[in-house]
Amino acid sequence: MKRRLTVAQCIIRFLQNQYVERDGRQTPFFAGCFGIFGHGNVAGIGQALEQDSGLQYSLFRNEQAMVHAAVAFAKATFRMKAMVCTTSIGPGATNMVTGAALATINRLPVLLLPGDIFARRNVAPVLQQLESPATPDISVNDCFKPVSRYWDRIQRPEQLITSLPEALRVLTSPTETGAVTLSLPQDVQSEAFDFPEEFVQKRVWSIPRGRCDQELLRRAVTWIRSATKPLVVAGGGVLYSEASEALSDFAKATWIPVCETQAGKGSLPYDHPQNLGAVGVTGTPGANVMARQADLIIGVGTRYSDFTTASKTAFQNPAVRFINVNVCEFDAGKHAALALTGDARATIQELRQALTAYKTEESYQGSISSFRARWEEEVDRIEGLRKEPPIAQAEVIGVVNNFMEPSDILVCAAGSLPGDLHKLWRTRQPGGYHMEYGYSCMGYEIAGGLGAKMAHPHREVYVLVGDGSYLMMAQEIVTAVQEGLKLNIVLLDNHGFSSIGALSRSCGNEGMGTEYRHRSNGKYEGDVLPVDFAANAASLGAWTARARTGEDLKAALNAARKQPRTSVVVIETASEQSVPSYESWWDVPVAEVSEPGSVRVARQKYEEARKKQRYFF
Repeated sequence: MKRRLTVAQCIIRFLQNQYVERDGRQTPFFAGCFGIFGHGNVAGIGQALEQDSGLQYSLFRNEQAMVHAAVAFAKATFRMKAMVCTTSIGPGATNMVTGAALATINRLPVLLLPGDIFARRNVAPVLQQLESPATPDISVNDCFKPVSRYWDRIQRPEQLITSLPEALRVLTSPTETGAVTLSLPQDVQSEAFDFPEEFVQKRVWSIPRGRCDQELLRRAVTWIRSATKPLVVAGGGVLYSEASEALSDFAKATWIPVCETQAGKGSLPYDHPQNLGAVGVTGTPGANVMARQADLIIGVGTRYSDFTTASKTAFQNPAVRFINVNVCEFDAGKHAALALTGDARATIQELRQALTAYKTEESYQGSISSFRARWEEEVDRIEGLRKEPPIAQAEVIGVVNNFMEPSDILVCAAGSLPGDLHKLWRTRQPGGYHMEYGYSCMGYEIAGGLGAKMAHPHREVYVLVGDGSYLMMAQEIVTAVQEGLKLNIVLLDNHGFSSIGALSRSCGNEGMGTEYRHRSNGKYEGDVLPVDFAANAASLGAWTARARTGEDLKAALNAARKQPRTSVVVIETASEQSVPSYESWWDVPVAEVSEPGSVRVARQKYEEARKKQRYFF
């Protein structure tokens, strides 16, 4: 049996009938479609969405932001659900490229449907078309190729029959997922074709829990039993596999300490007896000291970014070996590891069963407890350092953390906040700490909060955002108001890019171009720019409040929680009062030759630090 549909109608009908299944639970994969209409999609995808309401459509204000929201939605649902994003051609399409890169780097599924130029070419050059004198077979949508896990241009209707299943194979794959881009020429979107009826019927994609090679598993057990200072590095794969309970049982039974990457934070609750907290550049003293001394690293669901490995200086034991548990063979093999390529939860459970009666030595267990106790004291000390306005960022973090309920979700992405939050935030539940740090994209925060709220409409979502990120992409407050989705936004006003300002000064420079000031004498040395963030947010439809002290902030948060709509609480913070680094280093190259002596001094320190970098082979 055939059904005559336009290309756009077929796409929408197909997408709304795709399901995923894991552990016996079956759910629709696509929860909705985000978009901004223009001449390149309004008559095609737009008509199909209007005709068939199976996918709820949400209007956004910026194409990059809507991809951020879609990615956040996928992250908040542990990759078991996804969103579709549709745009017109030209700038509407290319605005999504940054979001596509963010999705692919973070291994999170999102389906992008950008409009494209005419396939039949006879009216070229059309509005917003990039012409190439070398070939007509190119458009700006080719920019998506390097940042997409799967890319296709649909030039004929029947190409959907092979392309859409490939797109779903990639999107639902734990190992290959990321951005999938199907470029849709605006004329082809509206063309009709007799599609097979069964093509648009319900299809269920199974998400497997792959088991690793059993011989390698036995070897891993031998390595663990022979190690004296083993350490687990928990990455985002723990959360996506819903392996937190399995990891908790493993750690309790073996007394092997666990430290967490940014993506893996929340794998264990902060008060778990074996949880040492953050590791790497933004890590705690205990995690970094034990990483430096460890003779065995068990990486679970981590890709070992430079922040996790402290730019390859974190693991200094000459005899250190690695066991990596990862669904992705590419990541499982990093650091010359014994690669247990398989699902995190299934593999951890198998290791636990094979390590019956195994525990680390009591002296090692004592070190874990000691580091944990000292760190809790340090967190309290840092959060109480500065009380007079403008207060320290750490105090803001403490106030918000203590105010929030265990089920609430924190969202953040870029600037100095991620480093402080990774160390200080006391996460209570898996998924309660939502940090985009694979791409660390400024502007993600509010859009990301919106995606997290769409994923969990009955949970409170708190967005921590600096003034720099806010000014880049605040407009989705309007979308939150439009959709009736409440966000609790705490905006920290430190008058610039405090993170990069501090980094500049650590490299011997003076922080040029990192403060929001009037130009004076050719430089940005004038008065601070008087940006009224509360008035700005109010103009977008938010309830707003200003705070100066920690007590003010508590009162504002309490008032905001009672509001039915999105709130924005603005508080000025002191950028010079920062949280220190602990036992770690990040490779940011310093000028090899320079006139300022401060840069030469910084270069000397840089060269000394680089001597600790290691290759693993």
